[in-house]
Amino acid sequence: MTHTNFTIFHPAVFVLLGIPGWEAYHIWLSIPLCLMYITAILGNSILIVVIITERNLHEPMYFFLSMLAITDILLSTTTVPKALAIFWLHAHDIAFDACVTQVFFVHVMFVGESAILLAMAFDRFVAICAPLHYTAVLTWRVVGRIGLAIVTRSFCIIFPVIFLLKRLPFCRTNIVPHSYCEHIGVARLACADITINIWYGFSVPIVMVIMDVLLIAVSYSLILRAVFRLPSQDAQHKALSTCGSHLCVILMFYVPSFFTLLTHRFGRNIPRHAHILLANLYVVVPPMLNPIVYGVKTKQIREGVVHRLFDIKTWCCASPLG
Repeated sequence: MTHTNFTIFHPAVFVLLGIPGWEAYHIWLSIPLCLMYITAILGNSILIVVIITERNLHEPMYFFLSMLAITDILLSTTTVPKALAIFWLHAHDIAFDACVTQVFFVHVMFVGESAILLAMAFDRFVAICAPLHYTAVLTWRVVGRIGLAIVTRSFCIIFPVIFLLKRLPFCRTNIVPHSYCEHIGVARLACADITINIWYGFSVPIVMVIMDVLLIAVSYSLILRAVFRLPSQDAQHKALSTCGSHLCVILMFYVPSFFTLLTHRFGRNIPRHAHILLANLYVVVPPMLNPIVYGVKTKQIREGVVHRLFDIKTWCCASPLG
């Protein structure tokens, strides 16, 4: 009788290739990537500061929006700095534990952002379909519990991925053809059966996200039904305008994610570098656009930004150096 015995071996480092086949363009690709990353960090940071400092923005909708901004900062910061280090400094090595940590945060932020969008849809549903009960339903205690549930759900769904990766023996290669670590890409380097990783890595997060999408769709179908029952077009337009920015953010999050998923599953003729380029854009473009969309479409946020800028200008003029 023969026994197959895999010793759990983890390489000291993995080697991230960046975008294989496009090494000659790494420098040029890094310039827009860096600019988008800086824009995402600044935009979301300004959004958070405005929400914290402006008392008229201390409402459940803006609390969830600040959670979205924090998630966007963490998502892009988890991946983009390492990609830029690869493109600029040829710093391809990443420690095994750092790689697993990156996998964890990338997937936690993805699942968390989906749950935040669902919470924002619920907020709009209550505000439009039951406006008289809004303050009674969405108390700060309820909002805090929703926020805690979002964090707990995201953590519990993705935490097993750490053990699913750490149980695998890596005895083939330590080269990852990507600019950051992601679960299935790393698992495929193992010299063991990764069926559990594939099933859990795809099914559990995707099922949860699909459930979020379905609940968001139900919320907006009820919202639209309530809006079209309003007596005047002005009331209908006002109600729909409060949902416009949220709908834009939903589309920017889910359309690229499902497109990426479908191209990975069915787009076998799409070059690998196209998949990796899309993955890099996905972690930076929505975080860059989200604060812009809310800043343009939400009057209270625009006024808050102008107010903060006026305060800074006043402070600079009043200081001795001014």
